[in-house]
Amino acid sequence: MSVPIGLLTAIYLVEYSNNGWLGKAITFFVDVMTGIPSIVAGLFAAALFGMIFGPSTRTGIVAAVALTVLMIPTVVKNTEEMLRIVPNELREASYALGVRKWRTILKVVIPTAISGIASGVTLAIARVIGETAPLLVTAGFATAINWNSFSGWMTTLPTYIYYQIMTPTSPTNPDPSLQRAWAAALILIAIVMLLNLLARLIAKAFAPKTPAAKHPSSHES
Repeated sequence: MSVPIGLLTAIYLVEYSNNGWLGKAITFFVDVMTGIPSIVAGLFAAALFGMIFGPSTRTGIVAAVALTVLMIPTVVKNTEEMLRIVPNELREASYALGVRKWRTILKVVIPTAISGIASGVTLAIARVIGETAPLLVTAGFATAINWNSFSGWMTTLPTYIYYQIMTPTSPTNPDPSLQRAWAAALILIAIVMLLNLLARLIAKAFAPKTPAAKHPSSHES
């Protein structure tokens, strides 16, 4: 959820705000959101859904909203920086050919900056993938697998690691619980590595193609 919101926000700030009051306000709030503790995002999501569905609402979608609040500032700031380093000459050349602004952004600006954008999204995911406090507040902890994100408590890898360390299955022999915690941590690291690989593949697939340089033949040299 944070990727389209962050991407559209960054496009507005760079291409449409013209340093107006709305753009300055959005930049200010993004800077504020960058420094908030993760538990605050969890309390915000819990309070928001608590007012709508009841004070004891703890589901996977509430946790997703909390993590989205944490991810949006990182996506916005990184995407904004990547869009600003795109040379204005590319935009002007597109405008000179009569291409509309939205199409220039879609076909010229974003493909040019897609590598940095994909890396920024991966960094944002890596930031929130290990968050525990907001998930304890919003999704709780369940001993069984719950596949429904809209009903009931859910178990996530960070909370699973936390409970395995803090409340081992056998207090007199905590080694099995510690091994399960380390295994869950390894899975988290593997997920981050796969996301980094996916980001590189996306950047390579959507990056603008440059013509290969022609090497002079032997008789020409």
